[in-house]
Amino acid sequence: MDHVDIEGFQSEGGDDHVRTGTAWTATAHIITAVIGAGVLAVPWSVAQLGWLFGPIVLILFACITYYTAILLSNCYRYPDKVTGRRNRVYMDAVTAILGPKQKLLCGSAQHVVLCGALIGYTITTAKSMIAVKKSNCYYKHGRDAECQTSGNIYMLVFGVLEIILAQLPNLEKVTFLSFMAATMSFAYSFIGLGLCTAKLAENQRLKGTLTGIRVGNGGISAVKKTWSVFQALGNIAASYSYSVVLIEIQDTLRSPPPEHDSMKRANLSAIAVTTVFYVTLGCIGYAAFGNSAPGNFLTGFGFYEPYWLIDIGNICIVIHLVGAYQVYAQPVFPLIENWVAARCPSSSIFAKVYRINMPTANTAVELSALKLLSRSVFIVLITTVAMVVPFFNEFIGLLGAVTFYPLTVYFPVSMYMVQDNVERGSSKWLTLKLLDFFALVVCLLAAVGSVAGIVDSLRHDAPFKSVH
Repeated sequence: MDHVDIEGFQSEGGDDHVRTGTAWTATAHIITAVIGAGVLAVPWSVAQLGWLFGPIVLILFACITYYTAILLSNCYRYPDKVTGRRNRVYMDAVTAILGPKQKLLCGSAQHVVLCGALIGYTITTAKSMIAVKKSNCYYKHGRDAECQTSGNIYMLVFGVLEIILAQLPNLEKVTFLSFMAATMSFAYSFIGLGLCTAKLAENQRLKGTLTGIRVGNGGISAVKKTWSVFQALGNIAASYSYSVVLIEIQDTLRSPPPEHDSMKRANLSAIAVTTVFYVTLGCIGYAAFGNSAPGNFLTGFGFYEPYWLIDIGNICIVIHLVGAYQVYAQPVFPLIENWVAARCPSSSIFAKVYRINMPTANTAVELSALKLLSRSVFIVLITTVAMVVPFFNEFIGLLGAVTFYPLTVYFPVSMYMVQDNVERGSSKWLTLKLLDFFALVVCLLAAVGSVAGIVDSLRHDAPFKSVH
């Protein structure tokens, strides 16, 4: 792989661009990034862990995510978190505090995670659209009807839509998408919660066991149970992760007040809301379905009626992921454009920029061949990978394994220890190292479980021929 100079990567607008974000807009961005595909797998994850460990793990990951998010938000400015130089992207903060040797490692991890999230969003969108079609088919022809369909066409349509939206200038210009997506995430979360509550009331008893799905005697094998538990850890880790875009979100905040203060409030609000959703939905979903909880509670057909409400929930998921896709893609786009421009410095085609005035707003959209071609090719590649590996639960678990340790724990902890001069061997140093080691072990286990799940799924579904 050619070396890419990513030290100077910045969002569009220059160092002096006007920042208008507040703690509320940052909260909307975070909720948009966090409450996405992950919430759909929470009841299944709790089912693998059981009543004893399921809620504990959900709360534990929330606490770790909040703590490390505070550490990371303090790195936006360095050396002083109030008056220091801005680090406008994650890699800038790592370079400034840990040195250039860590930059390439951070950049590689960050962009692998971002691309993984986009693949996951594409898969989830297709599954939600398939669920809408199947729901209406079952309603018309009965639950025993053959209602299978391919998700490829839905992935292609989603990719075309994202190519169009990708021409928006930067993260601040997609704030309306974040608010719309955050609203949709609340909508389908409440729909899912309502459906699970109704199912629980219908059962008139709590389902589930203390330690989750049983081994043997009508359950599953010990090996499969182990892989499922590991995968559940990855799913829960993925459901909380947003550190990959935290610095970019913080760079939209106006000052005063200091950016880290606004971001601290946004972190607390967003994670508190997310945790309430996850614990409530995970526990009620597990109580309603027990150890047979589907991997995706709105597309796995744990519910068949009312079909129109299931349709609304899945449509809300699609709208939400349309916005979340752009939030996660914004840090990647300029990197690709800088890489292409560096290799074609004399290209007159790429140098031309066209401004289109928007008739309904006092702004203009800048279009260029460089932006159109590079972003389109990137989205086509993402869509192609999603069509090759359309496995929701396994992919979410693998994404969590890749994301959580390096970007949510390792780099924030390492930067904090340098920034605050934490003494080696002190109690604080030992605590942080223990946290770092714990996160590493969890992510390694989650990766193993998710890869095992993907290998098993490939035995049943051929690439480009996913039928549900």
